[in-house]
Amino acid sequence: MSGFDDIPALLQERRTNNLYRQRRIVESPQARLITVNGRELLNLCSNDYLGLASDERVQQAFIDGAKKWGVGSGASHLVAGHTRAHHDLEEQLAAFTGRARALLFSSGYAANLGVINGLLGSRDAVFEDKLNHASLLDGGLLSRAHFKRFRHTDYDQLAGQLNALKDSGGRKLVVSDGVFSMDGDLCNLDALTRVAKQNNAWVMIDDAHGFGVIGDEGEGIVGADRCDSVQVLMGTLGKAFGTHGAFVAGSEELIETLIQQARTFIYTTALPSAVAVATTASLRIVRSEHWRREKLQSLIAQFRDGAGELGLSMLPSDTPIQPVLLGSETRALEVAGRLEDLGVLVVAIRPPTVPPGTARIRITLTANHTEADINHLLNALKQAVQ
Repeated sequence: MSGFDDIPALLQERRTNNLYRQRRIVESPQARLITVNGRELLNLCSNDYLGLASDERVQQAFIDGAKKWGVGSGASHLVAGHTRAHHDLEEQLAAFTGRARALLFSSGYAANLGVINGLLGSRDAVFEDKLNHASLLDGGLLSRAHFKRFRHTDYDQLAGQLNALKDSGGRKLVVSDGVFSMDGDLCNLDALTRVAKQNNAWVMIDDAHGFGVIGDEGEGIVGADRCDSVQVLMGTLGKAFGTHGAFVAGSEELIETLIQQARTFIYTTALPSAVAVATTASLRIVRSEHWRREKLQSLIAQFRDGAGELGLSMLPSDTPIQPVLLGSETRALEVAGRLEDLGVLVVAIRPPTVPPGTARIRITLTANHTEADINHLLNALKQAVQ
């Protein structure tokens, strides 16, 4: 008997409990309308918040980058893979965030694991919001640091946890999402940084879902005036920026430390240079085309007004992430299925991604959507939740 003989039964158990995950095959580029299994659907589950994933200017920059630099980078950044295209993008991201330096990673997951493990060890402590993204939680667990989770945005509990370890002697790192990916709400940055400063702790903010969307130029919830209170800033490029990868921004010393110690940076092949070229073009659009954020806010307001009239169970989110709570996994799958029958693609979110009893559909809006799209969504929801 093999120790793995239980795998078929465990898979069946997931199916029985409505927790089984399945991939869809998308047969078109990311856009407001996408083709799935031969059907055109209104796409309301993409993180392409500003509608740049298929922007012709970003596409052309990618093509030009591939012609100049080739397709693959061929090596890690520390061997022969770090090109001028990467370096220029890092410098522009540093200037955009008001930090001294920025460092590219292959993904947000890799960035979060690399940062936390590059900074902390067994003598240190890490404190995380319970609703942090899985990559942040995994980074904390893998670091071997003393790992504490505080109730969602409960900074009084965080203060107590920090105070209990005030004499531990090691480093203390407080880690939080900027915009929480499943609820759509924001951390209270003022309260969090105040508690951290009082306890001589550093702060790391993962602003994957705020970067590009929040702020006058899309700088996210962490502005340049927060350099002293938010020592580690992570942003992703595959959401509002429409490309791929991630970056970490901070002081000269932070970035040099990560270059020396972040294993997910050291031992990973660099992103294709063409992606860096495309992201440079995307950054210009994000900063200059304010109408994208303005339109997005208008669509969010339209949807929330309509959802309120329908009596839907909503969470207090003013971001493009608009969850509709449905409770059970069965109910979430049923509603998502009915919406798809009505031409709307929204995914059911179930445990362990969210806590038990809080299964939901997670609606995400983009600047490419129209007022007519929102009306169609609301009409479909009215039918689907009956």
